[in-house]
Amino acid sequence: MKKQAIIPAKLPSWVKEMPLPLSPAIKAGDFVFVSGYAGFLDRKTRAPIEGIEAQTKETLEIIKDTLEAAGSSLDKVVKATVFLKNAQDFSKMNQVYHAFFPKDPPARTTIVAGLALPDILVEIECMAIV
Repeated sequence: MKKQAIIPAKLPSWVKEMPLPLSPAIKAGDFVFVSGYAGFLDRKTRAPIEGIEAQTKETLEIIKDTLEAAGSSLDKVVKATVFLKNAQDFSKMNQVYHAFFPKDPPARTTIVAGLALPDILVEIECMAIV
């Protein structure tokens, strides 16, 4: 099975500039594996995005763009993992998450964990069918 790195044109510039040893997504066979994204900076201004609701929305918008660049979409996500900085944000994150997956949501695991940077409140990774 051949694998292909997916680098979406709509990817925020700050993500492209970070010297991280990872691909935004990998397409392999009939699946796309999306790396963990954290929408904590505005795509245009790079200003910090405040609040769990706004960060969750931006994170899922980045994932949506990445999936579309791979020939998939949010409705084809089969598994997601959500990492939360604070357990008390679970309910608010869920409200935003539900708006992106209103019908037949993917299997999901939610983990409370320390995240890579102090301003990150949520990080989400997923796997989808192409």
